[in-house]
Amino acid sequence: MNYVIRRLQAFPLVLVGVSVVVFIAIRLVPGDSITAMLGTEAGLLTPQQRDSLAIYFGIDQPWPVQYWRWFTGLFSGDLGISVTYGKPVLTVILERFPLTLELALLSMLIALSIGVPAGVYAATRNERPADLGVRIAAMIGQSTPSFVVGLVLIYILSAGFGVLPTMGVFTPFWQDPLQNLGQMILPAITLGLAFAASVTRVSRSAMLDVLSDDYVRTARSKGAPERRVIWRHALPNALVPVVTLSGIEFGYLLGGAVIVEQIYALPGLGRMVLEAILQRDYALVQGAVLFIALNFMIVNLLVDLAYAALDPRIRLEGR
Repeated sequence: MNYVIRRLQAFPLVLVGVSVVVFIAIRLVPGDSITAMLGTEAGLLTPQQRDSLAIYFGIDQPWPVQYWRWFTGLFSGDLGISVTYGKPVLTVILERFPLTLELALLSMLIALSIGVPAGVYAATRNERPADLGVRIAAMIGQSTPSFVVGLVLIYILSAGFGVLPTMGVFTPFWQDPLQNLGQMILPAITLGLAFAASVTRVSRSAMLDVLSDDYVRTARSKGAPERRVIWRHALPNALVPVVTLSGIEFGYLLGGAVIVEQIYALPGLGRMVLEAILQRDYALVQGAVLFIALNFMIVNLLVDLAYAALDPRIRLEGR
């Protein structure tokens, strides 16, 4: 419990650092909200009109004043108003986040259900043709960009079966589960297959290390069935690096799989951030990045706690 409290105490400091970095970074991008909205017509504005728009977009004050005004609003849950959507930033983020969260969960489920068994299978057949085949397949999957996989899937469906996946809409799971899965399964497969290759390689390597440990040889010498030795004794300890990789990947997925969301025209968090950057929607970019950073820290904390659950030798409490 002390470990969790210490980690939670560090959250505010990290979020403040992230807020400063993203606040400065988005303003270093050439252009501003006025130019992004009006394009070339921004040059036709009179000084009075530009000043009025600057006040409307909240960019009329110096950077320190802008940051302080935005930062103090965080304590009341006010992340600002999105000039692109005309809504509070937090409302826009929470509208887009369910899609990204579901996509991340489905992708992880697909990746782990394929990658872990494949890695264990390859490790138990080390240097055999089956092991070589799994390693080649994993290498191909890891070196193939996710957007290529997505385009191939779309092409196969359209050219081979004459259908196109549902794109550009999102039906929440609780409203229509079948329609929701129909919209999400192809993007999840696109992301999951790429990640499954990494899981396969990591789980194979970890299993090879664990299978050579003394306690595994002891279990075998006592006559324990090979299946029990592998899945009950060896696999839990081999899952520690897999959990590490999964936590990092899941954190990135919660930030939005921008390319996949663009390919399938999904209104997710990653696509929203990309559009906000293009529109110089400062408040939305700042709020979204802060939200993503918070999710990433929570995932990392859960991963650390999972270490101790998988391997009792790992102790999180400091002495």
